Amino acid sequence: MPNIQQLEDLTTQVRRDILRMVHKVNSGHPGGSLGCAEFFVALYKEIMETKEGFDMDGISEDVFFLSNGHISPVYYSVLARSGYFPVDELNTFRLIDSRLQGHPTTHEGLPGVRIASGSLGQGMSVAIGAAEAKKLNNDDHIVYSLHGDGELQEGQNWEAVMYAAGNKVDNLIATIDVNGQQIDGSTDNVLPMGNLRAKFEAFGWTVVDIEEGNNVEAILKGMSEAKSLAGNGKPVCVLLKTVMGNGVDFMMHTHAWHGKAPNDKQLATGLAQNAETLGDY
Repeated sequence: MPNIQQLEDLTTQVRRDILRMVHKVNSGHPGGSLGCAEFFVALYKEIMETKEGFDMDGISEDVFFLSNGHISPVYYSVLARSGYFPVDELNTFRLIDSRLQGHPTTHEGLPGVRIASGSLGQGMSVAIGAAEAKKLNNDDHIVYSLHGDGELQEGQNWEAVMYAAGNKVDNLIATIDVNGQQIDGSTDNVLPMGNLRAKFEAFGWTVVDIEEGNNVEAILKGMSEAKSLAGNGKPVCVLLKTVMGNGVDFMMHTHAWHGKAPNDKQLATGLAQNAETLGDY
């Protein structure tokens, strides 16, 4: 059984990491990163089946692709605190020649990262290709991916969604971070996407809703359901309802912190709302 308190403690530490990383260089995307902290912790600590050591092929293990690469701070924090690279390397976030660029890259060989991402709309296609490769290799592990809800305004997603269902790519679990916010405002104001469940089901996917996407137990339950539905001839979509900026009161429920760093006072406030649990880097 997972230790929920340990997962919650790690989530709190990840939020501290996010705030400190973005503040240090006065650059980055804290809002979506904070909103997905619980998901990343649950994914890497409990949900995915991975093996010791990292290689780009990911054979005989589950793999993950981050499509909305601008939320790299949460990705880097959880990778570091899962042992992929030293935690103190988080100090190099967005610095010149760092392996931890603002959007994940592969040319510097950062363990845990298999694709460069951040050009929105492309991650679904990559994840589908990886899932098909696993089928060709008779590898029964799962490909996971994460996408922003605003990202679904990119048309390439829907061609890929149609392809995955048409070709029975049923070893793919694609999670959509449904926080209702994007860089220019709410998704409803920028370009309403309507009923995402109905859309994915109409394209031939199985859909799982996680209404409490900032609750570790709810995430574990929902992702367990998604895993049980894999392998049944349809790709699986998880609609993860999160709050942008979760855990820092002045960042929550607004697009304003999509891509803005906190100043010294705001950092102190955010850290005070998330007491140190495992030790800062």
